Amino acid sequence: MNTIQGLQELIVRQRIRMMVNQYEVHAAGPDGSEAGMVAFAQQKRMAFKEQVTLYTDDTKQQPVLGFKARSVMDLGATYDVTDPAGAQIGLFRKDFKRSLLRSTWIVEQGGMPPATGQERSQLVAILRRFVESLSFLPYHFDFVYEDGQPAFSVVKKWGLRDKYVVSIQDPRLDRRLVIAMAVGLDALQGR
Repeated sequence: MNTIQGLQELIVRQRIRMMVNQYEVHAAGPDGSEAGMVAFAQQKRMAFKEQVTLYTDDTKQQPVLGFKARSVMDLGATYDVTDPAGAQIGLFRKDFKRSLLRSTWIVEQGGMPPATGQERSQLVAILRRFVESLSFLPYHFDFVYEDGQPAFSVVKKWGLRDKYVVSIQDPRLDRRLVIAMAVGLDALQGR
């Protein structure tokens, strides 16, 4: 955990598999390359109640964190993020009303103000919603506090498979919570 907490940039890459979504989370090297896996996630598609566990690697022997929806059907679902022992790290939730035209998520960590993340481009947000053939367009989220101070950002890169660069500006943020939100953006964004 201490190794993860010192990271300022992460790379999240989706693996393409038939019946599951898999994600690799890597530390980013100084040149932007992948500098070692820090977490691995596997999410079953079409799960009745959303739950994702992240492990140290793809052997899935040692859990790092998990997130789980509080309820089965909720348009503004809340996801609790916990450590391997089940202790609360924080939560994230979709702001359904604000997400109608521009996806908006809220991340909360105890002892800190909530950070709101919204799609950076209003135009891309609208195009992705109303022109089905453009749903591949990359989206970028900037998470900021109420006072306008940046918390972190998630930038989707062009490519055959989904790849995100996560930049963390606030050193106080628990990296496990940021990782959960970054994976959640890909896994949950289309719902």
